[in-house]
Amino acid sequence: MRFDVITLFPELFEPFLQVGVTRRAFESRQVDVRLWPLREHALDNYRRVDDRPYGGGPGMVMLVEPLERALAAVKADRAEAGEGGGAPAIIHFTPTGRRIDQALVREMAQGPGAVLLCGRYEGMDQRFLDRHVTLELSLGDFVLSGGELPALALLDAVARLQEGVLNDAASHQQDSFSEGLLLDCPHYSRPELLTLPDDAGQPQALPVPPVLLSGNHREIARWRREQSLRLTQARRPELIAEARAAGLLSPADEKFLRALSKS
Repeated sequence: MRFDVITLFPELFEPFLQVGVTRRAFESRQVDVRLWPLREHALDNYRRVDDRPYGGGPGMVMLVEPLERALAAVKADRAEAGEGGGAPAIIHFTPTGRRIDQALVREMAQGPGAVLLCGRYEGMDQRFLDRHVTLELSLGDFVLSGGELPALALLDAVARLQEGVLNDAASHQQDSFSEGLLLDCPHYSRPELLTLPDDAGQPQALPVPPVLLSGNHREIARWRREQSLRLTQARRPELIAEARAAGLLSPADEKFLRALSKS
């Protein structure tokens, strides 16, 4: 399989490809990684690849033209190498993308590879993304300075699943993966009764939920658990499925979720 990486910082990848047990996959070209420095595809004297965003605001946006030229060079090189049968997946790393998980890694480890777009600054011009990107991926629910770290993580995860890469062929089958975890419940502090104006400017009483003032630790724990379940079901229902599959939901949890689905 072949991965073409379009990046402003190819030097971040080069040491990674030469260390650790996964280097076997890269050295043998089981996972063939080609680096494409984006500045080489900027035509002006300053090798500019970014400019100010329309509409104002902080930061810079990566320009379409250098990205278009870099991607065209990748496709031409793939075609010349006889790898033009079928368009490669074009992957963009962004916090708004699908979270990378082991199911995705297994799927990609059996595939032909992809083109990895590593954004920087405030991101890439949306017109380029709309024209070319076929899959957007995220490393998790946090923000990074660029797409290089998610790309490295994906390459590492795919490489270790290749035959003969690990010392023990069964090692990856015994790995521990993140169990299904629930989102946190709401929290409250002083004052017990907060009065603030509503949208119409009228005073609105905002009390702390009474159960938290009850002193009944069992009921408080139950309330917090139910609020956690409620929030997770509403915002990240896939975590409920993961928790269920991992055996982390109690009969009381399941009863609450059934009642929640009917309400």
